[in-house]
Amino acid sequence: MRVKRQKRYRKAVRFLKASFGFREPFKVLCDGNFQHSVLHNIRKGSEDFDKLLSQALGGAAKAFTTRCINAELKKLGTSFSDTLNAARKLHLAKCDHEPAKGGSECLESLVESFNPEHFFVATQDGDLRQKLRVMPGCAVVYSKKTSLCVEPPSEFQQQFAKEEESKRESLKCREQRLLSRVSEDEEPPKRSKSLMVRDRPTFKRKRAKGPNPLSCKKKKQVPEASNDGERSSRKKVRRRNRKKNSVKEDVIHKSPA
Repeated sequence: MRVKRQKRYRKAVRFLKASFGFREPFKVLCDGNFQHSVLHNIRKGSEDFDKLLSQALGGAAKAFTTRCINAELKKLGTSFSDTLNAARKLHLAKCDHEPAKGGSECLESLVESFNPEHFFVATQDGDLRQKLRVMPGCAVVYSKKTSLCVEPPSEFQQQFAKEEESKRESLKCREQRLLSRVSEDEEPPKRSKSLMVRDRPTFKRKRAKGPNPLSCKKKKQVPEASNDGERSSRKKVRRRNRKKNSVKEDVIHKSPA
């Protein structure tokens, strides 16, 4: 029986993931009655709500409470003091109710308008559970004897999910029609009559570019000698070098072998 029950819970969680976008770690809003029932019936003396909810949902989970729920537990007196101490250790969900509302009203306001934060609601309140069944995207967890139970999606939620899926499919069909119309309006690719294959792609020819500006620079003119005296001095130096070389050659030839 326990295995079958776990399979039902996993199936309900898969439906919520696929249809309404629930993701791990799951966020669970716990009211005062649920917390009191868990502490005294299921986990006596234990305050590990996260571990207990993770086992029931088949994935990582975090337990949340609100300021309104804590204020309600405080008004109930000393009989709920241990539950209040446990509630103060849970994660705190943001609620801006001034003055504080009742726990059921607070939870209902947080999950209305398609439950944008994807909260599971853990409650023992039958009236609240009945209201949540006709809200799209709301999941209910409750305690029964010594175990936690995940309520399966209601008929209203299943019908809502089917309608949303059909809308998404119709949008996809419209997009496909629009794409087909656009493709029809475009010109078909040119094909050769003989081989019925696409023509070769045409490439742009490279245009002749202008000359390299660096190569167009004027050549530097070598400065010519201004005086004839400098030229004559250079020539004289060259003659002297030649004479010296000739004298050395004569000495070499005259020397005895």
